[in-house]
Amino acid sequence: MKITVIGLGLIGGSIAKDLKSQMNVHVCGVDESSDHTKLALEMGLVHSIATLDEGLNGAEIVIISIPVDKIEVLLKIVLDKIGERTTVIDVGSTKAQICHTISDHRKRSRFVAAHPLAGTEFSGPTAALKGLFQDKKNIICESEKSAPDSIDTALRLFESLGMFTTFMTPDEHDKHLAYVSHLSHVSSFMLGLTVLDIEKDEKQIFDLAGTGFASTVRLAKSNPKTWSAIFGKNKKYLVEALDSYILHLENFRKHIEENNIAAIEELITASNDIKRILK
Repeated sequence: MKITVIGLGLIGGSIAKDLKSQMNVHVCGVDESSDHTKLALEMGLVHSIATLDEGLNGAEIVIISIPVDKIEVLLKIVLDKIGERTTVIDVGSTKAQICHTISDHRKRSRFVAAHPLAGTEFSGPTAALKGLFQDKKNIICESEKSAPDSIDTALRLFESLGMFTTFMTPDEHDKHLAYVSHLSHVSSFMLGLTVLDIEKDEKQIFDLAGTGFASTVRLAKSNPKTWSAIFGKNKKYLVEALDSYILHLENFRKHIEENNIAAIEELITASNDIKRILK
């Protein structure tokens, strides 16, 4: 079976690396960056490198793992070129605009809109990790618009990576991810900026940074192009999430300013309920 992975960064590279170790699979890599393709071959992430047309020729599965602002354009091109039985899967972090863009495409049924919930703060082929997806969640949107055999193919592929899949509408996906993923990245980026402002005058501040700071700001090392594209594509729900977050911050600031320790403790106690979700 020929599987073509378009985009050989963290997610695409990790998918390719896991699939390459499976029996009777030929993993073909496609990437616009010659540095990425060279590294992917050197690191053994793929069996071969190809142009887009070469990669699509004879592929049974095509996985698109590129920044979300580029998926919409490339997806149409890929669907135009694939065979009648090829399954195309995207793994982008937003889904609504991608699904809307190809809703009327004649080969819409060959497409599966997916989002494996896994990753790190690093990027590029060198960030690819074997087993990255083991025991992680995967989301598939608009499964009813995909052909049964394409859905079955996608489910088997993600299961082979060690994932279990749940189903959502594109809007549900984008709203939920705005709160549990995208807002976390915004918070980390802005915390990083805030501390860097202080660091300009107080060089020793990072000598005092403990594990709490490191874990909180870890996401600030994430790829700017990847995340600015995600924020742009999910601006509706991200703005809603930010509005709610800012209200909580302003409320907390007011209690700090007024030295209302009891109110601060109440807010912290209320937030502790997150343990009910994150066990």
